[in-house]
Amino acid sequence: MLIDIFKSKLHRVQVTQADLNYEGSITIDEELMDAANLLENEKVQIVNVNNGERLETYVIRGARGSGVICMNGPAARKVQVGDIVIIISYAQMTPEEAKQFEPIVVHPKEGNTL
Repeated sequence: MLIDIFKSKLHRVQVTQADLNYEGSITIDEELMDAANLLENEKVQIVNVNNGERLETYVIRGARGSGVICMNGPAARKVQVGDIVIIISYAQMTPEEAKQFEPIVVHPKEGNTL
């Protein structure tokens, strides 16, 4: 049996852009992706601290060191530029693996820097 386990998160990053007319997803600074062990096209959950919205989408790589957090497509209606969000990833593993697993939590500084 496999269970879904919290793998990693970017805790309290600020939305820098919202692009309603883009196909979909969230663009994340590649440096932040690396720190949180996020892969391009990986499914993530977005939790908006400002309004309580929760949604799922997938990651697109943004320019390294840019601090970009851009909600794309319909998800852009769920956030405002300046909102604080938590980006959470999960992994499937056996209960035995889960007992040994340590998730990664990244607390970016102002400007979405490390």
